[in-house]
Amino acid sequence: MLIKNRPGWAMPESQATPESVYLNRRSMLAAGAGAIASAALPQIAAAQAPDPTLDLYPAKKNESFTLDRPVTDEALAANYNNFYEFGTSKDVVAASKKLVTRPWTVTIDGMVEKPMEIGVDDLIRKMTLEERLYRFRCVESWSMAVPWTGFTVKQLVAFARPLASAKYVRFETFLNPRIAPGQSQRWYPWPYTEGLTIAEATNDLPLMVTGIYGKPIATQYGAPLRLIVPWKYGFKSAKSITKISFVAERPKTFWEGLQAQEYGFWANVNPAVAHPRWSQASEQLLGSRERRPTLIWNGYGEQVADLYKGLEGERLFV
Repeated sequence: MLIKNRPGWAMPESQATPESVYLNRRSMLAAGAGAIASAALPQIAAAQAPDPTLDLYPAKKNESFTLDRPVTDEALAANYNNFYEFGTSKDVVAASKKLVTRPWTVTIDGMVEKPMEIGVDDLIRKMTLEERLYRFRCVESWSMAVPWTGFTVKQLVAFARPLASAKYVRFETFLNPRIAPGQSQRWYPWPYTEGLTIAEATNDLPLMVTGIYGKPIATQYGAPLRLIVPWKYGFKSAKSITKISFVAERPKTFWEGLQAQEYGFWANVNPAVAHPRWSQASEQLLGSRERRPTLIWNGYGEQVADLYKGLEGERLFV
């Protein structure tokens, strides 16, 4: 076992088992692990540069996406984020501001017709942005409802022009322990990586998110570019992406590499399959005392259930 004690994803706070129980007692180790040099590190500066895409917000709302619950208050959503690169607290606003998001380059490589590096603002302006209301379900069994702005991963795949031999899309996030102290914790398999099958990536639901609440996305949410896959648990939605690779073999993702018995590749929301240490049958709405029954596929089964036909033997829901 890579971890002898509790891993980072602990019971939700509402059930009095916070995720920090395991990790906080080790936080003092972060400072001594050293820095990792990389030519691709985002630069460190005193302040964020103005966002060159500000004129694109608010984007047109896609009225096809409605919710069965109120949109989460922006102040609550802004101060309740898992971003382990910047600590195990849910409030990573101040710490995450050390990540300077302009300039920012995204590498697209692997099994594509023409590998490239492209500035994130150039990439955004090549795509069609829209706002969608999505349910968001954390594996810790809390949830929220958010107006994300972005472009579909399907658009990204078309832009990248993958070869027929590409079966998966691998997402990799920034690596800079000089400004992200969590990345100095060597028991984690940094950088953060995630993956989707080509079929999942070309479904209409996954978004490359560039904004939230009608504005460019802030650092604590994963600026300047993050993934949202609304029928999967939130840890699938990689933040602050710097590299997108098209590959033939299924990538080992961050949490799968850390604790595969608890966090598998598929991570599809299912109330009938418990996490090894807590139930997934219900969820706590952020900012509310209300608990609701968890929806299979997080309520998006009509759009995605067919993706998994013939895969019943797989561990689809962890």
